[in-house]
Amino acid sequence: MGEHIFLRRQDSLRQKLSEQNLDGILSSNLTNIRYLCGFTGSAASCLIIPDEAYFISDGRYEIQSKQQVKGLKRFIDFGSHLKIIKDNNLIPNGLKVAFEGDHISANSYKKLSESFPNVHWESTSMILEQMQAVKDDTELEAIRTAVKITDAIYTEILPMLRVGVTEKEIANHLVLRYRQESDGEAYHPIVAGGPNSALPHAIPSNRVFQKGDFILIDAAAKYAGYHADMTRTSVMGSADDKHHEIYTIVKGSQQSGCDAAHAGVPCIEIDRITRDYIKKRGYGKYYNHGTGHGLGLEIHTEPRLSHLSEQILQENNVVTIEPGIYLPNWGGVRIEDDLIIGKENSEILNQTTKDLVIL
Repeated sequence: MGEHIFLRRQDSLRQKLSEQNLDGILSSNLTNIRYLCGFTGSAASCLIIPDEAYFISDGRYEIQSKQQVKGLKRFIDFGSHLKIIKDNNLIPNGLKVAFEGDHISANSYKKLSESFPNVHWESTSMILEQMQAVKDDTELEAIRTAVKITDAIYTEILPMLRVGVTEKEIANHLVLRYRQESDGEAYHPIVAGGPNSALPHAIPSNRVFQKGDFILIDAAAKYAGYHADMTRTSVMGSADDKHHEIYTIVKGSQQSGCDAAHAGVPCIEIDRITRDYIKKRGYGKYYNHGTGHGLGLEIHTEPRLSHLSEQILQENNVVTIEPGIYLPNWGGVRIEDDLIIGKENSEILNQTTKDLVIL
């Protein structure tokens, strides 16, 4: 990404801080730091104050930070980040500076306040996360690419799904292909057959696929740091009436959520629509998770689509819609797409068929 993108984000952050009567922010959350300046390493802090912006890290990242960091003056040295900030007098006395209450421990806050007794520290929550929830064109393009790779690799592995193959074999192959074609897997793949597909977050095992199994695959790629997320469920060998019933209900629920999703709709309403669809057909107690979540530099970001959400969908949110039914000791179905939220309707990115595939 060009430097202008990161400078725009830094300016937007200053504006949001000013609206909350804050002079700056000290961030140690690596996802937020990547969003602000492009750094992808594993140790850094970022300090934004009214007329300056600083990146702080250690000698391991001298070269990498020089190549990646945009819009921030770099301070690379030995010792703690707080010591580097203090030794270089980077925070003037009397400023009112935010710290990320969601990402800092009590002990870390104690060190912070002791190191800078003349700075007014204020705990804040989700400022940068809320900024990241609305994607710019560069972010949308990265997610589109991640989804295209995800679609292609799912189509590629379908012929591998056959009786006698294990869940782990498929999961391992997915990881290999994602790493060959993208940044790698967006998360640990879920590959679950038969009774294991009734576990929403099943861990791939050595169980072999058998005739009559639902095979649930929740797996995706990431590209330029941005995550895709897709789930499809197929059936091995043949489908009976129960397979068709459960699958048809989940498919209808998922489509109802996709149809309702656009800017201005409360997230709780999308969850209610998908959940009521399944409840009215007698399987409500077997739908035991939220309807979806935001996507971005992490796999689960803002906004959240659940019965607890107080958020409202905004244009250029990217969210998943992924209802499911999970029948213990028998099997489960989940269907999941990634959507770019629009003003009046939304764009479903995934092109993989949602018809029941019989392997």
